[in-house]
Amino acid sequence: MKHTPAPPKPHDPVRAIVVDDDDAFRDALSRFLTGRGFRVEAAPSAERALAALTTGSFSLMLLDIDLPGMSGTDLVPAALELDPDLAILMLTGVKDATSAAVCMQRGALDYLTKPVELTDLGSAVDRALRRRSTAIENRQISTWLKGEVTERAGELQRERRKLEQLSVATLEALVNALEAKNEFLAGHSARVAAIAATIAHQLGLNDTDIDQVRIAGRLHDLGKIGVRESVLNKAGTLTEEEFAHVRDHVVIGSQILAPLTHLGEVIAYVRGHHEHWDGSGYPDGLAGEDIPLGARILCAAEIYDALTTHRPYQDTLEPADAAARMRQITGLVIDPRVMEALDTAVANRKNLVFIGGDEGANE
Repeated sequence: MKHTPAPPKPHDPVRAIVVDDDDAFRDALSRFLTGRGFRVEAAPSAERALAALTTGSFSLMLLDIDLPGMSGTDLVPAALELDPDLAILMLTGVKDATSAAVCMQRGALDYLTKPVELTDLGSAVDRALRRRSTAIENRQISTWLKGEVTERAGELQRERRKLEQLSVATLEALVNALEAKNEFLAGHSARVAAIAATIAHQLGLNDTDIDQVRIAGRLHDLGKIGVRESVLNKAGTLTEEEFAHVRDHVVIGSQILAPLTHLGEVIAYVRGHHEHWDGSGYPDGLAGEDIPLGARILCAAEIYDALTTHRPYQDTLEPADAAARMRQITGLVIDPRVMEALDTAVANRKNLVFIGGDEGANE
């Protein structure tokens, strides 16, 4: 039976539930949300979370995938059955990115990978609650109009959105499965998406544009499905023929996405994420402002991730050192304005997993 929550009074704080079996991480998340004015309840398991949902109304759930007993993946549909308006954000380790995509197929709004960056978390929470409010308002308007045509149109629109979300989540699962075959690439697309969204937020983009950048980040290497595994997993220097073969992945990716017209600019971002500010990139040799902004953001985010994660051909750099290295190619490969936003984001990064005491309540 679905739980129909009573509408909150205007002065009531937003209620949120944090579901994670890691006591320290669960407490840190709770402090963070409490510091933002939420009324927070915590649960160490899916069963405890469901019990809480049956006895009270919540607007937001922060949910870890890896739970004892009933998994976070199974909790998503069960929670939405009780409260269809619940905004669910998944928290996942790099190795669980594929499961997170499954959760989005089942109704979760978004997912973030651990360690959770506070700016990303705050922005994701705000976007999720705005999407929840919009959905509730749209349903109320539809109910008020009471027209069969309007109701049918609303049903078709909801079905279309579900299909659109399903298509993207399915492609994300393919990307994650592809990356899982290479220990150095595991979680790459999820990290690039998070970094790119942070840059987009720093640049002042609106929620819709940030979401498109994040989706493009998760799908930017989709075209590598068409790259031979022997080339994709080669540890040494690529031959000229092999490099040309790898370069095809941006075109292949955009061709795979082309039928999904609802993705809009995401397709151009995927195609152009290897274009360079000075025109030396590929596949189209675009330069400067002719390169879509989302593609310029992805270019910087991908370079940053390559420098700050372990690769067989280089040492891992600290964030500040990676940013310093990237400044050497700014104006050549990287858009100077995007680099400035990345510099600011790197300087402000604070990972939730490192917060202790009462810091979690203060961004």
